[in-house]
Amino acid sequence: MRMASRRLLLVSALVAACLPAVATTAAGAPDATVVVNAKAGLTTVPDTALGVNHAIWDSQLGTDEVADLLGDAGVRMMRYPGGSYGDIYHWKDHTAPGGYVAPNTDFDTFMGGVRRAQAQPIIIANYGTGTPQEAADWVRYANLTKGYGVKYWEIGNELYGNGHYGSKWEADDHPDKSPAGYARETVAYAKAMKAVDPTIKIGAVLTTPANWPDAIVAAGDAASWNQTVLSIAGPHVDFVIVHWYPSGSTTADTLASADQVSDMTYLLRQQITRYAGQDADRIGIAMTELNTTYGRNTQPGALFAAEAYTSLLENGVFTVDWWNTHNGPGKASTVAGQPDYDDFGLLSSGTCLSDGVCEPPLNTPFAPYHALKMLNLFTRPGDQLIRAGSGDPSIRAHAARRPNGDLAVLLLNTDPDNSRTVAIDYAGYAPSSGAPTVHTFANGATGISTSTDGSATSRTLPPFSLTTLVLRPSDPAQLPAAPGQPAAGAVTDRTATITWPSVPGVVKYEVHRQLGTTSEQWGETSGTSFTVGNLNPGNRYTVNVLARDAAGAVSWASPPLTLTTVSPAQSTCTVRLTNVNDWSSGFVGAVDITNTGTQTLADWTLTFSWPTGRQQVASGWNATWIQTGSTVTVTGSSRIDPNATVGAGFVGNYTGPNIPPTAFTLNGTLCHTG
Repeated sequence: MRMASRRLLLVSALVAACLPAVATTAAGAPDATVVVNAKAGLTTVPDTALGVNHAIWDSQLGTDEVADLLGDAGVRMMRYPGGSYGDIYHWKDHTAPGGYVAPNTDFDTFMGGVRRAQAQPIIIANYGTGTPQEAADWVRYANLTKGYGVKYWEIGNELYGNGHYGSKWEADDHPDKSPAGYARETVAYAKAMKAVDPTIKIGAVLTTPANWPDAIVAAGDAASWNQTVLSIAGPHVDFVIVHWYPSGSTTADTLASADQVSDMTYLLRQQITRYAGQDADRIGIAMTELNTTYGRNTQPGALFAAEAYTSLLENGVFTVDWWNTHNGPGKASTVAGQPDYDDFGLLSSGTCLSDGVCEPPLNTPFAPYHALKMLNLFTRPGDQLIRAGSGDPSIRAHAARRPNGDLAVLLLNTDPDNSRTVAIDYAGYAPSSGAPTVHTFANGATGISTSTDGSATSRTLPPFSLTTLVLRPSDPAQLPAAPGQPAAGAVTDRTATITWPSVPGVVKYEVHRQLGTTSEQWGETSGTSFTVGNLNPGNRYTVNVLARDAAGAVSWASPPLTLTTVSPAQSTCTVRLTNVNDWSSGFVGAVDITNTGTQTLADWTLTFSWPTGRQQVASGWNATWIQTGSTVTVTGSSRIDPNATVGAGFVGNYTGPNIPPTAFTLNGTLCHTG
């Protein structure tokens, strides 16, 4: 587990310096082209976006120096009392039996630091060794006695690690350690805590898709952890909690893991929608622990932090909380030419390893701290993240539109050795001809440099760097209000009807589908609904609606709508895919094919495509299984009479969210999915 060094931290001065600006306007042919598409709107940044963890074994918790550092980095959410300590911590007497509690780390001290940083707290209520009454008393003290207004409360931390699935690191004194036991007790916590303050938000622990023990069904359980917890506790909670520590031994590995975020959050939302009962859309997703396995204190860690935070926020996660503020060194090495201490902390603990290698002075920021500070310069609460990207895998791009008309572009050069020149194209936004404000964090720097130079359309990015451009619009004209959240109805295998709230003063609405960094306009209408046809079965579509006034001014994009087409309601075949046994990186699948037509099928060929490029058929039986790219072809030799069913099976591997296919074709006919 991610535990800090239990030694007391020594107070020392913060060492900080800034390098001069190194980015200049690109000349000659660019190495890559970045596309920024303001028509492809993503989420609006919440005021809880940038978060960190704080822990009661950290003697710097709540100090002015640390609060000021976190506040300067734009941290607006702080988690307490510290990971697994949340399940042994008793707030009334400030004890954690079996763990170390540093002086001056009580709840009131923590809240003093939160307020100084102008952040808000997210609190772990003790599930493992506590009671609903203890948690309710904490709510009463925090919000009624002290008036702190603590809104977000988690019920425990990583309770799937209580031994029920074999591994045990989380304290849990409950006799029933199953997901059903946790879910039922979470309902009791939620009821007791909301009886004190009905305005609070309660979060339940889930497993991250494709991370252990996701999808595993333990002995005696009827379903996986997520399905069970959502089915029982879903109607009583307001958000779910997941943690993510993607593996990787190189910068490329860790950054590639961020490419799974859209599928990860999509699958999680599918589970919430399917199992959490009515009004499941109200349930938010919080990533309350995040870190990397490579270059934790150096530029790879900074690049990962910037990419992971932004990707998670783009996909609607309402807070991302880095583990940890301080943690302590693990081992010393050199990464990207810089000393790395394998320390999960944003700030140095100022301690030494047994071999005599010492970290920088206490509270010296590590590279991921500067990444958070860069994210605060890139995007702020109320901004709308929009689609951006590059055709060059070494260049990653994100963009945000600000209410005042400005637009910010975040550019990551992940090449450790070479500068990269980029050309930047804009759709739906016209930047002014003036020089942008440029923020740069280069490899080995001890701070972010800022300049005003160059143009909005070309840039040279230093090796292994993070750069943010802040642009002014060429025409600051008043735009119509953006449409509200669209909804999808009457979704079939080929069509869907999209509706949205009306906007006063608008003469037309444009409906756009996101295609990577580009948009495809499906059509326009003066009404507030649009039916689109010619869709492909089993496909995922992300849609925005834009409003246009009589002068031709076009609004920001609406929040995105993601819909997935289904199989045909009627067909001459039905296919059912069942996950028989799952181990979080692979599974045994069973496919049942029913002939619902009137003609006997002497032989048959079934085809389907995996929704991601990280899913693979390893072996199969009762048929011939061949996978080419993401397309699987299953050929059987047995006949299928009318109303008869044949079965085949396979072993599937996956490295990332295992999203099941939803469209199957039998001998060229699209089947109903049972």
